[in-house]
Amino acid sequence: MKKNLAAAAAAMLLALPAQAADSVKIGFVTTLSGPAGIIGKHMKDASDLALAMLGGKIGGLPAEIVYGDDQFKPDVGRQVADEMLKRDKVDFLTGFIWSNVLLAVYQPVIQSGTILISANAGPHQIAGEQCAPNFCSASWQNDQTPEAMGKYMADQKMDDIYMIAPDYPAGRDMMSGFKRFFKGKVTDETYTKLGQSDYQVEISQIRNANPKAVFAFLPGGMGIQFVKQYAQSGLREKIPLYSAFTVDETTLPAIGDAADGNYEVGFWSPDLDNPRNKEFVAAFRDKYHYYPSFYAAQSFDALTMIDRAVAAVKGDLANKKGLIAALAKADFPSVRGPFKYNANHFPIENFYLLRIAKDADGTFVRKIQNVVFADHADAYAQECKMN
Repeated sequence: MKKNLAAAAAAMLLALPAQAADSVKIGFVTTLSGPAGIIGKHMKDASDLALAMLGGKIGGLPAEIVYGDDQFKPDVGRQVADEMLKRDKVDFLTGFIWSNVLLAVYQPVIQSGTILISANAGPHQIAGEQCAPNFCSASWQNDQTPEAMGKYMADQKMDDIYMIAPDYPAGRDMMSGFKRFFKGKVTDETYTKLGQSDYQVEISQIRNANPKAVFAFLPGGMGIQFVKQYAQSGLREKIPLYSAFTVDETTLPAIGDAADGNYEVGFWSPDLDNPRNKEFVAAFRDKYHYYPSFYAAQSFDALTMIDRAVAAVKGDLANKKGLIAALAKADFPSVRGPFKYNANHFPIENFYLLRIAKDADGTFVRKIQNVVFADHADAYAQECKMN
């Protein structure tokens, strides 16, 4: 009799309707101090804007974003993420500029069952063998963007290229991605210290190697220093500079004329012509009085993704499978326009050639020239066991 009552009680519990949570808490790990803090500011401003535009609610529930500063260090990032999971009991974890920081926190977060959404970093490991259902990217896999530059330079029949990147996981991925599509001669590739600020030695090496062009991946403050020093050296007029994640809306105010006419690649730009992007850029500039970067665009999308997923499960945050399924549909208004997720939860999206030029107000911005890749998937999805 007792067994029957227990079984009946269990059946009744299972039959109860899903219970909506009282609120949503989102942990956001980024860099908020030091030279790289400007990137974190873009990400934080965009996330705050997204939440404000949603009326302070995610999926109809009152929401809070808890920010944490990784200080540009993997061990600090892991500690911050751990505190968010255990102390703050966040429902989602997002942010993450740096691949080494994301790799440091990845396994503990995934094993906790918490949904993790990268708003920037996309190391190849988590796109392939270490893919997981409760991970999604709101950006790209690291190799994808430099693949676009490799293809563009190959299409232009360029040869004799010098490559430079910082020595950390994303730097290795970026060089690998570039070479996947660039089939010409690579004169040399140099890996610098992460966070380096003086590039006189590397610029001398480039001068001595005398390549036809340089491809650089030097994000944040590294890009500011390299591009300015490269122009000051006089090499810019002799050896053109092409880049990915080096010249953007976080670095252009400091680089200025030194980047004029340079070429970048990316999945997004402020001038991307779709209604959602126009709404985002206008709202961002109105609120903060500066141009948003792709870091901001990705963060804005990450918050919007979470909002739609929570709404899809009617606020039942315990329904992880439902949340993951909703995220995988990519059914939300993205600033990049329509895109879809691959089996590894990385975007299949467009990549553009961008040129640095002044807008009507005299501000240097990235302007779209043409599509290099349409609906471009990453190279690691086939290694993902979810496939």
